[in-house]
Amino acid sequence: MDEQAGPTEWGTTVGVGPWVGPWPDDPRYDRQLLAEGDRRNVVDRYRYWTVEAVVADLDRRRHDFHVAIENFGHDLNIGTVVRTANAFLAAEVHVVGRRRWNRRGAMVTDRYQHLRHHPDVAGLLSWARDAGVAVVAVDNGPGALPLETADLPRRCVLLFGEEGPGLTAEARAGADLTVSISQFGSTRSLNAGVAAGIAMHGWVRQHADLTGGDR
Repeated sequence: MDEQAGPTEWGTTVGVGPWVGPWPDDPRYDRQLLAEGDRRNVVDRYRYWTVEAVVADLDRRRHDFHVAIENFGHDLNIGTVVRTANAFLAAEVHVVGRRRWNRRGAMVTDRYQHLRHHPDVAGLLSWARDAGVAVVAVDNGPGALPLETADLPRRCVLLFGEEGPGLTAEARAGADLTVSISQFGSTRSLNAGVAAGIAMHGWVRQHADLTGGDR
């Protein structure tokens, strides 16, 4: 970004104002954003870029893990899961069950994150087999390995159940590996959006390149 473009924060307003000086001759830049300013919640490297250009650059660097969440009762956590998957650069987010979900929690990050729908668990499991992706259920039931000590496959889909009922029996039975998040308080389960963030970060700690310039 041109140093003349201004600071990342203008008072309490997020983003940058109109571009100052000659406009860049680069097709990745959005002319409307250059003229009016870019108030989106994006990192500085993507200021003034078109959505298509941002997605193309993210696709070049995406990680090998996917995220799936069952949505048989209109789970309100899906937006949070999508936003977190964008932050950790997941390959895709898979919504299993109902196609419609509340996008408010995604905070517009669904524009940059690939989404895929499966009508049922069988569809997700079939896709995973064909793609050569291991299914890792995140569930605190019997037989689960602690996430903190488990070796997560590099190519995997982290599968989460709905808030409350958790994973369906079909999802648990179809998983290649089941992990649980260690808890130490009185509550029986974690919020699904929080659990998804912890599990994604667990994958990042094991497999992501933390030494390069992509983070």
